[in-house]
Amino acid sequence: VQVVESGGGLVQAGGSLRLSCAASTSVFSIKTMGWYRQAPGSQRELVASITDSGSPRYADFVKGRFTISRDNAKNTVYLQMNSLKPEDTAVYYCNAGAMSPDHYRYLEFWGQGTLVTVSS
Repeated sequence: VQVVESGGGLVQAGGSLRLSCAASTSVFSIKTMGWYRQAPGSQRELVASITDSGSPRYADFVKGRFTISRDNAKNTVYLQMNSLKPEDTAVYYCNAGAMSPDHYRYLEFWGQGTLVTVSS
């Protein structure tokens, strides 16, 4: 499974960005997809995730500001980030959970990350 993110960049505080992530596979079934972030000197943390049935989950620090959505037909997940703060600055990583055809294995795949920088 190949996971590719896009949409990072530099934005001023209060601004918005939209991240996209596509998971490519002809074998596995993509299940839960999510966004994590890692700031310098910090551990990677969950930002938001969404199941293949469309149930979202958010970290407390982004509730009301970020919205996660997905297009199952394209195995693509989006993260709309509004009211960005300098503390949102981090590398954002996409994670895709994938089930093998025999349903015996559930594997997780990561993208290479996309940098989001929020200036004050």
